[in-house]
This record gives sequence, C-alpha cells and structure tokens, in this order.
Amino acid sequence: VQLQASGGGLVQAGRSLRLSCAVSRRAFGSVAMGWFRQAPGKEREFVAAITWTGGSPKYAESVKGRFTISRDNFRNTVSLQMNSMKPEDAATYYCAAGGRTYELEYDRSYEYWGQGTQVTVSS
Repeated sequence: VQLQASGGGLVQAGRSLRLSCAVSRRAFGSVAMGWFRQAPGKEREFVAAITWTGGSPKYAESVKGRFTISRDNFRNTVSLQMNSMKPEDAATYYCAAGGRTYELEYDRSYEYWGQGTQVTVSS
C-alpha cells in the first residue's frame, strides 16, 4: 500500500487549502483514512479521520468546524479541506491508512503512512 499526499503549500491566515492523498490499493474502500500533522519541535498529532463507509468523521478539537475530511472510494483518494486557516495549522501533514474502525485518533491504528506534505500559514 502506498500513499501519496499532495496539495501542501503556503497560504495566508484565514484562507483555505485542500490536501489530497492518493492510495494505491484496490481495497481502499475497506480501510479507514486519517490525517495527522507534525510541527517542528512538536509531536505528531491527530487532525481528522474517516471510516471506510465515509460516515461519522472524527476531528481534533483544534480543527473542528474548519477542516473537512472526505473520501472518494472510486478514485481511491481522501481529501482534507482546510478553511479559515491559522498560523498554528502550519505543519507537515501526513495521510495514513489502516484497517481499524475505532480509535482512529491514534496513530497506532494505522499501518500505512504517506510521505507528508508541508503546509505553511503566513499571518
């Protein structure tokens, strides 16, 4: 399973950015997908997750109401729409895939990880 994250870049605070993650696996529809991020000097943290059905997405409190995770099981992609961005959203964002349907806010629930895409937010 290979994951390829894209869409990172420089964005002004208050603006939007959309990340995408392409998954090279025909069984994409049966795995949960998550987004995590890691800022310099900080631990990796959970951002959002979605089950294989696409229902009941989970979000970190810090992004709830601003970020939206979605998936396209036909195209084997998962996206993270980030609105009203803040300087504290700056980090390297990683997409992850795993077979669990619970505890999706923990990185231990994911077996496969993408290489990360850098997001910078200017104030």
